[in-house]
Amino acid sequence: MYSKEALLETFNGMGLGSGLAGTLAGAGGGVCQVTVMGPMTFLVTGAVTGNQAESTTARIQRVWSASGVKGFYPGGVPIAFRQMTNWASRQGFTEAVRAQMKQSLHGSPDARLSKGEEVASGILGGVLSSWNHPFEVARIEMQARGDQGQAKMGMTSVFRMIVREQGVGGLFKGIVPRMCLSIWQVLFMVTGAKIVKDALLEPPSAPPKGPAGEAA
Repeated sequence: MYSKEALLETFNGMGLGSGLAGTLAGAGGGVCQVTVMGPMTFLVTGAVTGNQAESTTARIQRVWSASGVKGFYPGGVPIAFRQMTNWASRQGFTEAVRAQMKQSLHGSPDARLSKGEEVASGILGGVLSSWNHPFEVARIEMQARGDQGQAKMGMTSVFRMIVREQGVGGLFKGIVPRMCLSIWQVLFMVTGAKIVKDALLEPPSAPPKGPAGEAA
């Protein structure tokens, strides 16, 4: 969140449009997440799709003994694409929706949205940002294969295998819960971050005055 907000402020300072600035900042923030998200999602996927009798500690020890650090990063390419497009889309779509709402509802690109309107733009941004769900499907498949010691496959090969076996719809299995997840994450890390930031930057209101014009 910190890297994304820092990048967004930088790009806005460069005079980029809100949509483009949000997309680039989101992509940068998403890439920064990969180093942590890779091992974490690998362990979760292994626990769900692999030997459920194996504890997380035992799984970590097994993978470390067999492959070292790199053993925790199968599916690194789709993870990178997922995280980059996740936040590029979530930030970018939300900023684009915000800009459209300012113009449509208030007639000015500089208008200030209410908190309810900010939340509505975050919900729409979350739904629209779920277009990249196939990267998530490929990530799960590649990490499951890695946990189970199966032959490695590249992201493109995984896409082809899924389409061949399940059709194009196979790339979008679980899209509805993914939309719900995206909405929550946008509201927390995009909309929420903006609301908190605006509140911190807002000047304090003047204290109320008494009848004689003195502060009460």
